[in-house]
Parts: sequence; structure tokens; C-alpha cells
Amino acid sequence: MRPILLKGHERPLTYLKYNHEGDLMFSCAKDHHPSVWYSDSGDRLGTYVGHNGAVWSCDVTRDSARLITASADQTAILWDVQTGRELFKRPFEGPARFTQFSVGGKMAIVTTDPFMGSEPTIQVLAINEERDEISEPVMKLCGPKGRITRAVWGPLNKTILSTGEDGVIRKWDVESGKQIEEVEAHGKVVQDLEMSLDGSYFLTCSLDKTAKLWDSHTLEVIKTYKLERPLNACTIQPLLEHVILGGGQDASQVTTTGGAAGKFEAMFYHKIFETHLGGVKGHFGPINALAVHPDGRSFASGGEDGYVRVHHFDADYFHMK
Repeated sequence: MRPILLKGHERPLTYLKYNHEGDLMFSCAKDHHPSVWYSDSGDRLGTYVGHNGAVWSCDVTRDSARLITASADQTAILWDVQTGRELFKRPFEGPARFTQFSVGGKMAIVTTDPFMGSEPTIQVLAINEERDEISEPVMKLCGPKGRITRAVWGPLNKTILSTGEDGVIRKWDVESGKQIEEVEAHGKVVQDLEMSLDGSYFLTCSLDKTAKLWDSHTLEVIKTYKLERPLNACTIQPLLEHVILGGGQDASQVTTTGGAAGKFEAMFYHKIFETHLGGVKGHFGPINALAVHPDGRSFASGGEDGYVRVHHFDADYFHMK
């Protein structure tokens, strides 16, 4: 399994996203310029120039026509994927942390960080497809203390699941804007939350060195994966019963250890049996982002070292017992 090394960013990676078909992969980093790549060959198609701060996350519509990015420069930008043209910029009171289109692409979530006295929020915005505009917030959800790291749409856009620095998972009703439920999920910051394809369960990972699989409906823990490293990213393999987890020793302490001691591999665990299956080495800094190709035949990891590594699985991976 030889990796394709994508060197297009000068700063640490923050987020990776495949489009629905899987032929394109979008990467975000702290260097202000999200990039788009051909996922099979690793050739770079282009960059989206317009942000003045680290870009924390992005999402692409199902038809791959529009891209939305959330940045530390306190804006979210709607882009034309094909031309790289900036269509609309929506300013916020604090740095924009996470964004995601709703099912159907008519709405988007943007989370903002606490900043200069403004509290952290989850904002639901309407997307005007005819004029390519992002509306004023249709709804603002407030309450969680500290940074909100993830906020994802539940099934049929009826709920929103959010998590953040306090280690709590919250479920919100989109219709009323009220919090329905909350669960103490992790002992430290929850860094990533990945929803399954059918929306019935989701995966979280945290700096407390665990990842957990949850029932979306009841918010009950189904499985727990215990590791010996802080985790920054997690993703669900759609083809096999595997989850992929990534992280490693904190970037500020990396100079004191080698790659082996820092534990920077992407780790594979069996989703049902919670057993460790193996790891893929390569990064010389913590893994910050993971994404699996929609067909399950390759995956990408983005690290603190500024590289994206795309791995196409060998045939024997699919016959693993």
C-alpha cells in the first residue's frame, strides 16, 4: 500500500472531505487556501483564494457544484467548485470552526468560537441557490460553554448533534431550536464526530485517548475503542466493519520524540469486536484529519506535518479475517 503524497499546504492540515462520487478530495489547512485534488492520482486541480485565516473545515454539495468553508478569519465562504470563484462571504462575530450542508443542500450549519465576549454558537443558515447567497442566520443555538468542535445534521435534517471542549454530546431540535438531550461523552475535548452513511449511528474521538460508537436515536454508547494516544480524527470505513482513528502526541511536544514514540499512525480497529487490526505509518506529526473514499477502497490522512497521504488499499486488505 504505497501512499500518494500530496504536498500543497505550507501549514498543518485541519480537515479532509471527499465529494459524493469520490473523484475529488478537498483539503483545508492553517495556510488560508483550501485545495481540491483528484483523489485517484493526487493531482491538484486548484486552490480557493479568499480567506485571511486558518480554514478549519469545509463541505461540498452532493452535486459537487458548491463548496462552503469555515475560517478563523470570522467568515464562511460559498465557492463555485469548478471555477474557484468566491460567490458569497458571510461574516460572524467569532472565528467559524465547523460547517456542513444539510441533506438537500438548502441549509448549512456553521459553528462559531467564543471571541471577544461573544459566546459560542451553532448557526443554521439558508442557502439561496438562485442567487448563490448565504442568508442571515435562520436560527442560533447557544448554551454550550467553550469551543464547539463539531455540529452535524441528524437524519432528515430534523436534529443537530453537537460536541466540543466540555466533552458533552448535545442533541438539538431544528424546528424549535431547543436542546432535547445531552450526554457526558468523553473526559476531555471531543475532536471529531463522524456520522454513519444511514445516520443510525456515529463515531466520536477525544483527547482522552478513546473513541466511541453511539446510537444516533438514543445517544447510548454501542462500542468503545481504547488507545494509548490522544485522538484528533476518526472515520468509518463504508465497505468493511472497520473504523480508522488518528492522532498522536500533542504537536507542541513532538520535537522531543521520534515518529515511533509519538504514535502518529492511522489505526484500524474492528467496529464490532473493538480489536486492533493494524496501523499505517508515514506522518511525522500528529494526524489531524482522516477521510475514507465513498467506495471504501482508499483513505486519506492529513497531518501536522503539512502532508496529505492518500492510501489505496491492497487486495489482501479486503480479505482480512
